[in-house]
Amino acid sequence: MNSNLFDLTDEVAVVIGGTGGLGGAMAEALADAGAKVAILGRSEQRGQERVQSITAAGGTAVFQSADALDKGSLTDARDALAEKLGTPTILINAAGGNHPDATLPPGSNFCDLPLNAWQQVFDLNLVGGVLLPCQVFGQSMVAAGKGSIINIASMSGMIPLSRVVAYSAAKAAVINLTQFLAREWATTGVRVNAISPGFFPAEQNRALLYQEDGSLSERGGQIIGHTPMARFGKPEELGGAVVWLASAKAASFVTGQNIVVDGGFSSVTI
Repeated sequence: MNSNLFDLTDEVAVVIGGTGGLGGAMAEALADAGAKVAILGRSEQRGQERVQSITAAGGTAVFQSADALDKGSLTDARDALAEKLGTPTILINAAGGNHPDATLPPGSNFCDLPLNAWQQVFDLNLVGGVLLPCQVFGQSMVAAGKGSIINIASMSGMIPLSRVVAYSAAKAAVINLTQFLAREWATTGVRVNAISPGFFPAEQNRALLYQEDGSLSERGGQIIGHTPMARFGKPEELGGAVVWLASAKAASFVTGQNIVVDGGFSSVTI
C-alpha cells in the first residue's frame, strides 16, 4: 500500500471543537499525518493546551478564538488563519452537545419538553455545529476547488435513543445536511462526509455512563451489553477515519457518507 495516501503535508485543517476530548484527538491525528492544524473554540486555555500537546509531538498547530454560532466571528477566524497557516483545505465540525432541559428523564412527558431547550440543542449541533462553519469555510474551499469537510454526527442520529430526543433529532439533521452538501458541491472538488461515533466517554456524557465510584451506570451497562466489542471507544480510535476522509488521495471518490465508528453497536438489532 502506498503510505503517501495518508500524507497530509501542506494541508491546513480547521478543527472546530478541537478544545474537547474527541475533537482534540482528531486534531492530533491530523497533525500526526502532517497537516497544519488550527484549533477553533471559545476557551483559549483549553485550545492552547491542545496546541502545546500537538507541538510537543512535533506537529504544527495554532489556536484561533471563534464562536461557531456567530458567522462574523467564523469569517474573521477564517481570514486570520489564511494569513497564519494558509487557506484551510480540511474542516472538522466537532462542536456540539446536549442540554439538560432537552433530556427526558424516566417517566417524564415529551409534550412538556421546553421549546427553548430544543432550539438550543439544534443551534449548538446543527447551526453552529455544521451550517455556519460550512457556509464560511466551505465558501473558500469551493472557490479554491479543493476541500474535505467532515461533520461529526452521532450514533443517536441514526438510532433515536431514549431520553436524548432533541440531540438525536439534531444529529439526524447533521447527517441529512451532510448528504445535501455532498451533492451540492460534488463537482467543485469539495467532499463532505460525516463520522458517527458510538459511545466514547467524555465530559458531557461521563455521568450518564459511570457511577461516582467509577463503576458502570445502568445505562452504561446496557450500552456495553449492546456493543459486540464489549467496551467504549477511545478518542484516538477516531483518528484513522478522520485522516482517511481528510486525504484527497485516499478518499477522492468518497462523499456524502456517514462513517460509523461504534464497536459494532449499530450492527446489533435485538
